[in-house]
Amino acid sequence: MQTISVRLATPADLDTVALLFNGYRQFYEQPDDLALARRFIGERMAKGQSTILIAEDAMGTARGFSQLYPSFCSVIAAPIYVLYDLYVAPGERKSGMGKALLQFAAQYARQQGAARMDLTTARNNLPAQALYASLGWQLDEVFLAYNLNL
Repeated sequence: MQTISVRLATPADLDTVALLFNGYRQFYEQPDDLALARRFIGERMAKGQSTILIAEDAMGTARGFSQLYPSFCSVIAAPIYVLYDLYVAPGERKSGMGKALLQFAAQYARQQGAARMDLTTARNNLPAQALYASLGWQLDEVFLAYNLNL
């Protein structure tokens, strides 16, 4: 098993995270647009609107990332985090990077006083679903998710 380290991204990581984010968007069938990826990630960093985690291999090369958005749950009257993005480069999948990112994210959210983390994934993303379940994430069988495009 390879050595994996996870850390918080800094503004100096913008170009690296933008490349990974661009790959993430393409995984979800969005067009290749590195400029858009860089702009979006740069805005989140500059405005302090998200927490971005980077997973690196033993050589210090970034191979995955996750992005967390702070939020609140009115029902439990507590802060939560939404783990919106989780991506590992194709050649690094099944290496433990996704697991390391999820574990770091949970630890970080606990340290920040969050009561829960939420995430959504594509119905056909079975490998990710298996990983989430293996780490104790529970499938919400009570609520349905709806979206309204504006």
